[in-house]
Amino acid sequence: MSRSLLIPEAPAAAREPGRDRYLDVLRSLALVRVVVYHLFGWAWLTIAFPSMGVMFALAGSLMARSLDRPAWDVIKGRVRRLLPPLWVISAVVLCLLLAGGWNVSEDPDHGGAWSPLALLTYVVPVGAPPFPWHLGDEAGLLEDTWPVQAAGPLWYLRAYLWFVIASPLLLWAFRRAPWVTLFAPLALTSVVGTGLVTIPGEVGDAVTDFAVYGGCWVLGFAHRSGLLARVPRYLAVSGASLLMAVGLWWASGHLGPDGWDLNDIPAAQAAWSFGFVVILLQYAPSWPSWPSGPSGPRQPGRFAKWDRLVTLSNNRAVTIYLWHNLLIMATVPVVDMAYDLPFMADARWDAALDATYGLWMAVLVWPLLGVTIVVVGWVEDLAAGRRPRLWPDGVEVSRRKGGRSSWPRRGFSGEAD
Repeated sequence: MSRSLLIPEAPAAAREPGRDRYLDVLRSLALVRVVVYHLFGWAWLTIAFPSMGVMFALAGSLMARSLDRPAWDVIKGRVRRLLPPLWVISAVVLCLLLAGGWNVSEDPDHGGAWSPLALLTYVVPVGAPPFPWHLGDEAGLLEDTWPVQAAGPLWYLRAYLWFVIASPLLLWAFRRAPWVTLFAPLALTSVVGTGLVTIPGEVGDAVTDFAVYGGCWVLGFAHRSGLLARVPRYLAVSGASLLMAVGLWWASGHLGPDGWDLNDIPAAQAAWSFGFVVILLQYAPSWPSWPSGPSGPRQPGRFAKWDRLVTLSNNRAVTIYLWHNLLIMATVPVVDMAYDLPFMADARWDAALDATYGLWMAVLVWPLLGVTIVVVGWVEDLAAGRRPRLWPDGVEVSRRKGGRSSWPRRGFSGEAD
């Protein structure tokens, strides 16, 4: 069978240089959803918008485009852009851990003669970094589970790094057996994500993450190649819906400690995320820039007001993701200061603050993210070999072009070409 029958030629618009603005909007929504989920812990958000599956699919699409170049150069570029932002937050977290008296050699969960070597995962995320589950005082400045909140999101970098390293082989397999490669991660999840086969420890976590989100990553290949667009929409949507229903059915019988939180149910997460991403990509419009020119389709004007925020969030996606959990914890002592205000002696005001505590955290975390973007976000530019920018929301690009804002050619520092 000819290769052209296996991998259809992508439409002309899909092969044009530059970024797809629709994918950038999805990434921004995914980041907002991640922050809101970690603020409130609402399990239903994992069903309403499976953000990690979406982010891995978008990264896979961009990786497939980049692999038109030599694979080693692409991998080096991705790793180079990933590591410096990681080093910044790793330095902060490690300083806080050491200042709090944590010693990895004496940690019962990580202790041993070779345990200090595990700290190298804060430098190169080939595995999940070690951290204590509790450190400090529960009533201290930072609640005693802050290490989990600070280091927990770093699992994404481990998974992302292994997907990047595996992408040349995955893309090679996809070009020769697209449907087998596309559904192989789901098949693997049915083995390691259902308890049929249990792989203990860090290796098991890494294999499970690779299986759960591998299908979404390869869906990015299918979207970039045009294969997904060739599937009749009714067939793709009905098949995706059936798969999502199977995921929810499995979840209903395997609820975790947080109920319907799919993060605790790997098989359900894999099926739901895969189907959800298929539908998102099937209905993907072509938005090569924010207001498109006369030769291209025009994006709905009601979305144009979000242009700068979408541009900013994509240019600083790594910074937002890495820092948001630690900044959520940082809002706690700020909100607690309100209890010392004179009028808080009134029990009604005290009760009102208790009832709205999470909302005040949500209000405060966004300006803290803004400050963090200004203070350390420019590291993403250095990692990508660009001139450092404090607030890359596209305004400067627009001014240089003498017109309305359009998408910069080099955007999300973690994945852009």
